[in-house]
Amino acid sequence: MINELKDNGTILTNDRICEGAELYDMLIEAPGIAKWTMPGQIVHVLCGEGTTLRRPISVCETVGDCIRLCYEVRGKGTEWMKNRKPGEKISVLGALGHGFSHNKGERALLVGGGIGIYPLLSIGKKVKADGDSALAAFGFRNASLINYTEEFKMNGIDVSVITDDGSNGRQGFVTELVKEALATGEIDVVYVCGPRGMMAAVAGLCEAANVRCEVSMEERMGCGVGACLACVCKTMFKDNAGVIGEKYKRVCMDGPVFDSKEIIWK
Repeated sequence: MINELKDNGTILTNDRICEGAELYDMLIEAPGIAKWTMPGQIVHVLCGEGTTLRRPISVCETVGDCIRLCYEVRGKGTEWMKNRKPGEKISVLGALGHGFSHNKGERALLVGGGIGIYPLLSIGKKVKADGDSALAAFGFRNASLINYTEEFKMNGIDVSVITDDGSNGRQGFVTELVKEALATGEIDVVYVCGPRGMMAAVAGLCEAANVRCEVSMEERMGCGVGACLACVCKTMFKDNAGVIGEKYKRVCMDGPVFDSKEIIWK
């Protein structure tokens, strides 16, 4: 659901946050959007002339009247974003979609791969604000790409990191950290964002452990308000008679966050 439309938000900062990749942290003053944004929701950013479609970006966190967007430069739109300066105006549509949910008393594990770590900060803060424990397990390709972990630690979230090549000390995939965390029996809910294969693997581990799991899906988006049906993903459902069927859902409106058991991964 769209809670607010605020064109011409004001950019306060737009800083590079990783030397190993073109990753940026943009803080935008947008009081209307910040007021309504829930953990895991997205906004659509208009990226200058010549980019007809807005770019969907998950909100990393809200800070007072501001929203924080962390993004990677991947094309013309995000290239335009990285060149914006403090004081400039930027058109933002949001907040959009369905975000993460947390029930008081649930101990959480945040699982992120690469740039998938950013949307997890807001739900981690929510878990801590509810008085519950939050751990984070993050995977990166190599040590040069590790970033933003201190922001989680500053909010009382314990962080474990693993790299594909072992350049940060431990070699392997983030699923190894997930297995270890689930084996303790101290995790009630897992929030996941990252590459599709990683999320599918984590979803399988959670299902085997009978632990609730929510995943933040990513698909190419057009309108961002559910009209164009460009961002659908295949999900599973049961009707009143218990018959299992398939249904396409819109990531922009029905997601981006889904119960992992809904997603048909193959």
